[in-house]
Amino acid sequence: MTSQEKQPPTKYGVVLFPGFQALDVFGPLDALNNLSRTTPLEFVTLAATLDPVSTTVQAPGRIGQSVVPTHTFDNCPDDLEVLLVPGGFGNRDPAITAPIVEFLKRIYPKLRYLLTVCTGSAILAQTGLLDGRRATSNMRSWDWATAQGPAVTWVRQARWVVDGNIWTSSGVSAGIDLMFAFIADQYGEDVAERLAHVAEYVRNTDPNNNPFA
Repeated sequence: MTSQEKQPPTKYGVVLFPGFQALDVFGPLDALNNLSRTTPLEFVTLAATLDPVSTTVQAPGRIGQSVVPTHTFDNCPDDLEVLLVPGGFGNRDPAITAPIVEFLKRIYPKLRYLLTVCTGSAILAQTGLLDGRRATSNMRSWDWATAQGPAVTWVRQARWVVDGNIWTSSGVSAGIDLMFAFIADQYGEDVAERLAHVAEYVRNTDPNNNPFA
C-alpha cells in the first residue's frame, strides 16, 4: 500500500447528466461541503459538455435546477480519487448514458473509490465493472436497474453495499447514508457523527437495513 492510499482522499468529483436526481447529488455533497470546513478538499463537476446540466428533461409543468460543470469527461483531472455517479430518469436514455459509460470505463482504473447513488449503479452496471460484484440500486426501479447488469449480484435488502473500492446505495436518500458511512470509513466515525449532527440528520448506520425493500 502506498503512502497516498493510507491517507483519506481529498479529490472528489461527480458525474452530471440531463435528468439527474437532485438529492442523489446534493445530499452526499452537502456532507462533503461540511467536511471541507475542517478537512481541505477539492471538487469537480463532470459532464459531456460544459453546458448547464438540468435536473429534469424538458416536459410541461416540470421544474428543475441547472448546474454548470467545471470539466468535461475529456478533460477530467488525472488525479481524481473519488467519483460519485447519481441516478435519475435521464439515465434511461442511451444517448445520455453512452458517454458516461465510456468515461467510467476509462477513469475507473485511476480512481481510489467509485460511489453510486440510486440508479447510478445501473449506469455502472452497463460498463461491466460491476460484473461478479455485489451491488444495490433504487427499489422503485429495481427490475429495470438490475436488468442492466445480469452478471451482478444484486442485493435488494441493502441500504448500501461495499464491494472492494466500489460503493453502491439504494434509492435517492440512501446516498446520504452511504456518504456518511464512507466518511466514517475514511475519516473516522467521530467525524461522520459530528457532520450528521451538524446536518440534524438521523443516520442509518446498518447497510443491511433498507426499510424500503
